[in-house]
Amino acid sequence: MNKSVDHPRFLAGQAAVVTGAARNLGRGIATMLAARGASVLIHYHSDASRADAEETARLVRAAGGEAELVQLDLASQQVGDALVERCNARFGRLDILINNAGIIVKKPVAELSDQDFEQCMAVNARAPFQLMRAAARAMQPGGRIVNVATSILGCSFPFYSLYAASKATLEHMSRALAKELAARNISANTIAPGALDTPFFYGGETPESAEAIRHFTGGLGQVSDVVPLVEFLVRPDAGWMSGQLLFVNGAFVAR
Repeated sequence: MNKSVDHPRFLAGQAAVVTGAARNLGRGIATMLAARGASVLIHYHSDASRADAEETARLVRAAGGEAELVQLDLASQQVGDALVERCNARFGRLDILINNAGIIVKKPVAELSDQDFEQCMAVNARAPFQLMRAAARAMQPGGRIVNVATSILGCSFPFYSLYAASKATLEHMSRALAKELAARNISANTIAPGALDTPFFYGGETPESAEAIRHFTGGLGQVSDVVPLVEFLVRPDAGWMSGQLLFVNGAFVAR
């Protein structure tokens, strides 16, 4: 049973899946969910991020939540059922899905390969689709689905065409899913953060391009600028906020 929304641990008894939770925004969201009482399945990609995922698990436990670590390549063929089944096996339920993981492919359209397209779409679009499909079948009434896209959906940036296109699928799937699950009081939303001051952003940039983006956007955001929006969307009393695309970028772009 949910705690009162005025209680600091209003997610007590609930279970969440957070993809890409080893570091950056995923870690911030996982830790917040634990602080609000949820148990968290922490997805991470590979052995290279294992230590970071273990640190996220430590932070989740320190915040009072239970943690389960799952390593999985989201580019593999079937990921949705695997993660949801693991969550059910460990915690006995699924209440919250955060599709946070993503990859950036930054190239001119003329230089994009078929492999670039397939990998980017697999991680940024197909895996979240599979997870939303699995969640639609298994999620508890009153559940919450939050997809993490990008503020580039609201503007045009050179070299980010594939990344933006792959993330745009989340908005449209969320809209339909929100309608389909409304009778069970399950919300589905997409958030569109601006560029954040994290290694995920810098991994695709040169020092010169990073500085240009900082200047163009008015400055990079922090994980702490985005987590409160996710916290609001997963609240038990936020169910009427559903099917929306929500920009959070310091007024860099809006629509």
